[in-house]
Amino acid sequence: MSIQIYNTLSRQKEEFTPLEEGKVKMYVCGPTVYNYIHIGNARPAIVFDAVRRYLEYRGYEVNFVSNFTDVDDKLIKAANELGEEVPVIADRFIEAYFEDVGALGCKRADVHPRVMENMDIIIDFIQALINKGFAYESEGDVYYRTRKFEGYGKLSHQSIDELRLGSRIEVGEKKQDSLDFALWKAAKEGEIFWKSPWGKGRPGWHIECSAMAKKYLGDTIDIHAGGQDLAFPHHENEIAQSEALTGKIFSKYWMHNGYINIDNEKMSKSLGNFITVHDILKNHDPGLIRFFMLSVHYRHPINYSEELLENLEAGLNRLKTSYQNLKHRLGSSTGLTENSEEWLQKVSSIHQDFEKEMDDDFNTANAISILFELSKQANYYLLEKNTDRPVIEAFIKEFETLFGILGLILEEQDLLDQEIEELIEQRNQARKDRNFALSDEIRDRLKDRNIILEDTAQGTRWKRG
Repeated sequence: MSIQIYNTLSRQKEEFTPLEEGKVKMYVCGPTVYNYIHIGNARPAIVFDAVRRYLEYRGYEVNFVSNFTDVDDKLIKAANELGEEVPVIADRFIEAYFEDVGALGCKRADVHPRVMENMDIIIDFIQALINKGFAYESEGDVYYRTRKFEGYGKLSHQSIDELRLGSRIEVGEKKQDSLDFALWKAAKEGEIFWKSPWGKGRPGWHIECSAMAKKYLGDTIDIHAGGQDLAFPHHENEIAQSEALTGKIFSKYWMHNGYINIDNEKMSKSLGNFITVHDILKNHDPGLIRFFMLSVHYRHPINYSEELLENLEAGLNRLKTSYQNLKHRLGSSTGLTENSEEWLQKVSSIHQDFEKEMDDDFNTANAISILFELSKQANYYLLEKNTDRPVIEAFIKEFETLFGILGLILEEQDLLDQEIEELIEQRNQARKDRNFALSDEIRDRLKDRNIILEDTAQGTRWKRG
């Protein structure tokens, strides 16, 4: 089965056929680096990292570009408040970004372009739009002529007249039409600036991605992705800028992840539920946060709550426990027996089911349900008195392969308390079933991890050795 992608542009799933066979050009809008990223920023970082990983698993060579907005109004405001230079703040929070998303299991992009390092190409892009009549200078600012681009509104599926109803010219803006948007902003007194044909200033937000995508990936790319909030106006404006300049389709596929709520409310500073990744990682395992983000289909909204995290943590620990039980049994397993082929076929079938779900618009939620089926079948197999090494190895390899595709980590340094309790519960059940081999195996495994068990009349107690 081929990969199907839901394309925001067409509002339907389409078969994925890249521009060049075996290669994928992918651009994901990155953060504005004026502070630590919040949990909403973490979602596109994680889900599109998973998309990239799956494409690579399927044999594609992925050229992955994700930018940093390192100069804009928010950075200038932060610089004024802190008494620091804009580049200093940007550098600090870019490093913080790499630290946070790295902990979440996200690979670095092939290129992380920064606006300040690409000012020449941005200025050239704007000048070319002016030359073609799609932009105009007005007292040091430069604006894009939105009405001149016939396809404007095709990504958000709105007509130009519908868009005009909600638009207005703000105080201080010098544009000819309320729908026009800024490509270049004249510098105010004391602001950071670059020299341009229109005077000292800096780029508007939308132009940077068009210019950098063109520089690093070419006129047309395969996949452009980001949060749902970027579809309009940011991505709509990118299309208008890029296609007006080149006369070519900017991106074949547009992917957008859904919003994130906190305890069923929209995240906002005013509600006091604004959570940064920097803070959340102080109290939660980063692997659990990644598991949480992938537990819901990327296009659907997702709700963050401590209760949900606790439930997901229990499930993730069950998966890890199954994997550890398989590894522990490996040493005592023998060669193939009469039912080995049946079990090997089950493992193969599970793998095919996983690919089927991921092929269907990267459905990580259903893919995770396949992980639990893998765990369930592994646990059934481990109940057998005689296990075969090839089957155990197949289960282990499948766990490692599927977890790796999703960017999830299977093994931690130390067992968590909840994992220990679950193993003790499994051991107690084994003893009730008079499966003393399994009971002893679990005790030995805990002993190997420096967990000492003590069986008492009140139940099994444990302590770290």
